[in-house]
Amino acid sequence: MSFTVVLVGRPNVGKSTLFNRLAGKKLALVDDTPGVTRDWRSAPGWVGGLSFTVVDTAGLEDVTDDSMEARMRRQTEMALERADVALFIIDARAGVTPLDRHFASILRKSKTPVLLVANKSEGKASKSGLYESYELGLGDPIPLSAEHGEGMADLVEALLPYAPKEDDEAEVDAVAVEASDEGPVPIGDQPETEADRSKPIQIAIVGRPNVGKSTLLNSLVGEERVLTGPEAGMTRDAISVDWQWRDRRFKLVDTAGMRRRARVDEKVEKLAVADTLRVIRMANVVMLVVDAEAILDKQDLNIARMVISEGRSLVIVVNKWDIVEDRAMALRQVEDKLEAALGYIKGVKVVTISALKGHKLDTLLDAVVDTYTVWNRRIPTSQLNRWIEGVLDHHPPPLIEGRRVKIRYVTQVKSRPPTFALFVNKPLELPESYQRYLTGHLRDSFDLPGVPLRLLLRKGKNPFADE
Repeated sequence: MSFTVVLVGRPNVGKSTLFNRLAGKKLALVDDTPGVTRDWRSAPGWVGGLSFTVVDTAGLEDVTDDSMEARMRRQTEMALERADVALFIIDARAGVTPLDRHFASILRKSKTPVLLVANKSEGKASKSGLYESYELGLGDPIPLSAEHGEGMADLVEALLPYAPKEDDEAEVDAVAVEASDEGPVPIGDQPETEADRSKPIQIAIVGRPNVGKSTLLNSLVGEERVLTGPEAGMTRDAISVDWQWRDRRFKLVDTAGMRRRARVDEKVEKLAVADTLRVIRMANVVMLVVDAEAILDKQDLNIARMVISEGRSLVIVVNKWDIVEDRAMALRQVEDKLEAALGYIKGVKVVTISALKGHKLDTLLDAVVDTYTVWNRRIPTSQLNRWIEGVLDHHPPPLIEGRRVKIRYVTQVKSRPPTFALFVNKPLELPESYQRYLTGHLRDSFDLPGVPLRLLLRKGKNPFADE
């Protein structure tokens, strides 16, 4: 059993730096610009033999209207209500500010226990701020430096009273293993077993800014889990949410919008896009969300090609379908653009939804599970070799300088994505056009739609043949 620790404080006091320190990896974006974090995100934390769930939140602002800052504050308050203990973080070098005093007065009335943390306490410049923090009425401050890892022993000692008493060594070890798996990671290269089925499907929700990615995640989980609004580019950090639908577990990851590289000039946006690319590389299924009013424009297709090149499975999600008038024409445009840009990977599933109204979300998830199943598929070697014999009889490779390239054997060497090794006497001379023909024939023969297939040409004798 674990407990939950939430990090709160005004902007730019080092909450995300401490979050990364406690999580043991750089999961949250960190920059000197105030307000980089906008949504709250959680991860398994592990420090000094103590295991817990750590939650990073947006900087607290003294606003209560409908602005983005006010919506960020409501997200932080939601995370605070769910926590077992809160760490109220101040900047010891800057001293206690009026905003610190304001929120300290609010936190003193909170039902959630609060510990005061004086961050950036390295060096003499922090001493005056450390002494000032006593006036906040939250008890003795815990001096530490999240950036340098100083003072973590004092933090562990302060958190110990909130740890469950039955948190024995076996459970700590289990959480430590879970912590190492935080974030979207590949599940492996074996056929899906019951044990694999119990593992979450890692889903990355990607697309251009303001196409409804965060709204889709909120609609799926049934709550305002991430910040949404009319402003483009609201999401910066990749926010991971564990969720279950029917008998399957999912890890949904909302990502920052990806504009064309030429338009990305701010440092924070560059960091956010780099984080999105990391999420794509580690996902099982990528939902590419596109706007129904601008379906599959150039940037959408660039993202789709990148997903395929990374070997991830792809589902295209056409959002805001409820506002489309000529739906038949829109679907024909989607088919034409897919054929022109991604004709080499036939069968990519396209699902039309309304994330705001929650329309056809079950259909979307069915498509995700089906695509994931194909991405994991393994084909027996005996079937593959019967298939290649038929292919060679019907359409053998072309002659190269009067001699024919011989394909002796084929086997699947991995899944996720399905990858096949062809043992060829002259692998460098097998034309790319014939390799594309084999890939297409393989896709049709074994029902492998919508996922990338890879052929690896190998030279040598059949490794499975008798000596």
